[in-house]
Amino acid sequence: MHPNYKNSYKVEQKELLSLAVYNVGYQKCDLMHQWGPGVRDHYLIHYVISGKGYYKTNGKKYTLEAGDSFLVYPNREVTYFADHGLPWEYAWVGFNGSDALSILNATNFTPEHPIIQKTPHGEEILHELLRIYEVRGNEFERAVEMTGRLYTALALFMKSADQKTPSTSYNSYVQKAIEYISANYSYPITVEDIADYVGLSRSHLFRSFEKVMEKSPKEYLTNFRIKQACNLLKTSDLSITAIANSVGFENNLYFSKAFHKVKGVSPKVYKKEHDKGV
Repeated sequence: MHPNYKNSYKVEQKELLSLAVYNVGYQKCDLMHQWGPGVRDHYLIHYVISGKGYYKTNGKKYTLEAGDSFLVYPNREVTYFADHGLPWEYAWVGFNGSDALSILNATNFTPEHPIIQKTPHGEEILHELLRIYEVRGNEFERAVEMTGRLYTALALFMKSADQKTPSTSYNSYVQKAIEYISANYSYPITVEDIADYVGLSRSHLFRSFEKVMEKSPKEYLTNFRIKQACNLLKTSDLSITAIANSVGFENNLYFSKAFHKVKGVSPKVYKKEHDKGV
């Protein structure tokens, strides 16, 4: 690896919905290197290869060294920076998808304690992260291979996790709700349907989503549907009406308004821009 050099790759097309790699890379940081304060829209795991650095989130500051790892949760403000005397080198992978939360809940990462010191199976995890970088690419075949390597890396984190008893925590409620949304978003399901499936009142489901996802269940459902609509707009010749119906919107006008609110353009313009390769 090159000293004081960053090797990174961002995925343009995120076609896999259960779990998809968003970005991957490794970097030997300069003395003053810092990211943040800021938020990500996806999960991001860093594994420290050498040196020392610091991770700040939820009002806490963690000191991390070689063999440690830390997790950035979506929409949570974080800052991380290299030690001034012995700057760290790390590898990372960013990802998201409907499987992400349930997998991470089976590891020792938690929102309250998003680090793992002296990470078990660390060398194997590092190997998989570097392999994800080596097989990078936007072709569907590459996306599948990157995701396969990611599943392997996450399985290594799960392998060393403490035994966790079944809980009725906010996380487990949200996980169950996301699984339901992933399987049923193409039907005209409502927040009430989701709450009934999870076994909560609508207000309790709302509080669970606000705490874990920092958005309401309605916002999550709408964003999930719009994401699927984007895939169809880019990869199919279906009409706008057909796409609206396919992702759970029975009203074409409401679909267009919801799409514009999330993406900043109408479905028609979005499709036209993609057709031009913009």
